[in-house]
Amino acid sequence: MPYALGIDVGGTFTDAVASDGAGRIVSAKTPTTPPQREVGVMRAIEELAAELSIEVGEMLAQTDFIAHGTTASINALVQGTVADVGLIATKGHRDSIYIMNAEGRTLGRSADEVQDTLRQRKPAPLIPKYRALEVTERVDHAGRVLVPLDEDEVRRVARALVEQGVEAIAVCLLWSFKNGDHERRVRELIHEIDPDLYVTLSCEVSPRIREFSRTSTTIMNAQIGPRLRTYLTPLQRQLEEGGLKGPLLVMQSEGGTITADRAPEHAITTVGSVLSGGVIGGQRLARQLGHRNVITTDVGGTTFLAGLIVDGEPVMAPGSIVNQFPINAATIRVHTIGSGGGALASVDAGGNLRLGPQSAEAVPGPACYAGGGTRPTNTDANLVLGILSERGLLGGRKPLSTELARAAIREHVAEPLGLTVEEAAIAIHEVQNAQAGDLLRRAVVQAGYDPRDFVAYAFGGAGPAHCAGYCQDLGVAEVVVPLGPVASAFSAYGLAASDVALSAELSDPSSFPVGHDVLAAHFDRLETDLQRALDRQKVKFHDVTLQREIDLRYSMQVNELAVTLPDTEITEASGDEIVERFEEQYERINGSGAGFREAGVQAITYRMRAKAGLGFPVVLPDIPEADGPDPSAALLEERSVCLDSQIGYVPTPVYDYSRLRAGHELVGPAVVDVPTTVVVVPDGVTGRVDRLGNLVLRYQRDQ
Repeated sequence: MPYALGIDVGGTFTDAVASDGAGRIVSAKTPTTPPQREVGVMRAIEELAAELSIEVGEMLAQTDFIAHGTTASINALVQGTVADVGLIATKGHRDSIYIMNAEGRTLGRSADEVQDTLRQRKPAPLIPKYRALEVTERVDHAGRVLVPLDEDEVRRVARALVEQGVEAIAVCLLWSFKNGDHERRVRELIHEIDPDLYVTLSCEVSPRIREFSRTSTTIMNAQIGPRLRTYLTPLQRQLEEGGLKGPLLVMQSEGGTITADRAPEHAITTVGSVLSGGVIGGQRLARQLGHRNVITTDVGGTTFLAGLIVDGEPVMAPGSIVNQFPINAATIRVHTIGSGGGALASVDAGGNLRLGPQSAEAVPGPACYAGGGTRPTNTDANLVLGILSERGLLGGRKPLSTELARAAIREHVAEPLGLTVEEAAIAIHEVQNAQAGDLLRRAVVQAGYDPRDFVAYAFGGAGPAHCAGYCQDLGVAEVVVPLGPVASAFSAYGLAASDVALSAELSDPSSFPVGHDVLAAHFDRLETDLQRALDRQKVKFHDVTLQREIDLRYSMQVNELAVTLPDTEITEASGDEIVERFEEQYERINGSGAGFREAGVQAITYRMRAKAGLGFPVVLPDIPEADGPDPSAALLEERSVCLDSQIGYVPTPVYDYSRLRAGHELVGPAVVDVPTTVVVVPDGVTGRVDRLGNLVLRYQRDQ
């Protein structure tokens, strides 16, 4: 029987899902094992095999593909644990990465931080200046060679960088996005000196106008590419030696996968891989449930993530920002804060309770894990409040210590604030809900949408415990907690259900509309590039769909909007239709009447995305139906739980999820114990188990 596997390596846990394509799905959850994360991956695969009652080798031999998402790339950039990289730039232009286009102090900062000019600081440079060298060459804006490449100078510069011991070289020459011949020749000359050195070219990684963002993207690709290769190559070899016949695929920021042997070349596209898995899982589930607009919320051990699905498709962004440096890589727009189950609670110098962004991570973990952690976390608070059972996590295989949790909260929060341990615990719980709720409002409203038009999905290890709280004031129609066979491994389910996705782009700044022949020529070239890239994947595709985009802006503005083109033939009327789409999108975000066509419209970058289906139907199966709405047959126990600081601890029914059936209805307050998570149904909220085993929460005010 064929299988598809999804593996999500998070900061605290590694989640895995296996589907047989015929309605059977099993999941597993194991601790992440840094720095040797492949150990945790193999343990998760072993647990999947045990759930399927077959040997690991037998399961791998029947696996069509493994889709893998990892935090390794983003963590390396954030923490600075990256390869030593050298830069080769056009003479006179190496300092663009240090000047930062005069926006280095404000990139990625909140509105409050941008306004606080006295505290604005540039980040530390991506690489020291002594590793940023220049060569003589010049290509003009049309791609014509004005000054030939000085190859002897390239050899001297490359040799100097190799002698410095760099692990990779980033090549970013002026106007190379219009003509990349000089960059490709530089790579050839570098490999004459060191054939195995990792070299990345801006014309391949980021063929977009704007020198600073293109250079930063190329450098960061070089910083994480060698380490990603070091991780993926032995993992792929280990899986193949274990019997894997299908490909190992790696999730990308734009919501699709790429083969593991190609991923290190485009390492920067994997930065948001784990962030994307949950949104893709939400998209697949939304198709089964008939939801068009969804807010996905993922509370893992380290972070809280929020994404949007509008009209059945994830909301995308042309790039992202890490450590105040831009990344030119298409990505699912995911908003994130460091506020997961392992978020550390503390009291600052002003006597304010803080939660995150620091995390206890997998090691040492929350205090209640008894793994050496002594500082309190969100998980410790939930244990003290009775939300979590002392039986522990992972079906009891991860015991929890209430005594250690109370001691940590007492020392670091309760005593500094003059509170009891219980008061401090509910304060931590409510701060978590408030932080998450604030992020959700900003994510939805600032994108120009009304939350009342959306359904919220809540997953991750801690999401189900908090979703009724952080969605309460959002105004969504309902909150769906995906349970069934995937429970807190929902992001891994999204990985298993994903397609291969690639994109190609070219920059050609000009006034818009342009002639339809120019439009057609640009997209024909991009389609040819994509077809070559798909062929290099060496994967058999079930079907391929293409989507065209243009980044447009009003003249004299500095930011563009990515406008999707209709899936029709390009004609003379296409230009005007695209401008109308741009204006509609602009006014939805900035307000009715904000558009001003008289200013002129400019096209900056053309983009085409390809999604290639793997033909494996990863869908959630229906569960048995209940005889009626009464869930008492699933009652596990009654324990004292505090869900509201004004009410305190009250006897609360706790239900065993494995005994709940479709049609069962719960009235809050109630708690549902699931082997890998726990769902909280507060007072004033009802829960109904749907046909897929999801728990659908509705606020009684809406009924």
